Amino acid sequence: MKGSRSFGWLLTFGLSLQLFAASAQQSEVIAQVREILKAGNAKELSRYLSTTIDVTIDGNVQSYSKTQAEFVFRDFFKQHPPTDFSIIHQGSSKGGQPFAIGQYKSNTETYRVFMKIKVVSEKQLLHEISFSKE
Repeated sequence: MKGSRSFGWLLTFGLSLQLFAASAQQSEVIAQVREILKAGNAKELSRYLSTTIDVTIDGNVQSYSKTQAEFVFRDFFKQHPPTDFSIIHQGSSKGGQPFAIGQYKSNTETYRVFMKIKVVSEKQLLHEISFSKE
């Protein structure tokens, strides 16, 4: 009886530790992307992109390769240089897919940014990102 209790506690502790590590990794990816968007650095952002990514800018939805998306973001940052970016909310869907909602400011324009993160080969990468004018 004592052994099964110890095993139960050990299993619970292990699962809790695993969930904490996943949550910390999610927060780290979102924190990195937050700083990159704040700086408007398309090259650095591409390090966190999935091999294909859905990008929406003002309602125009396109699927791009990682390389194509880098050029799209470079153009976006050039046309709308960032003055600030902040995360408003982050969490996970019912299926466990991490997401974040942020606010991107560029001179007189403000965009609502929605990001979905997907685990690919044990790395959390941006799978979808949308910029909608507020």
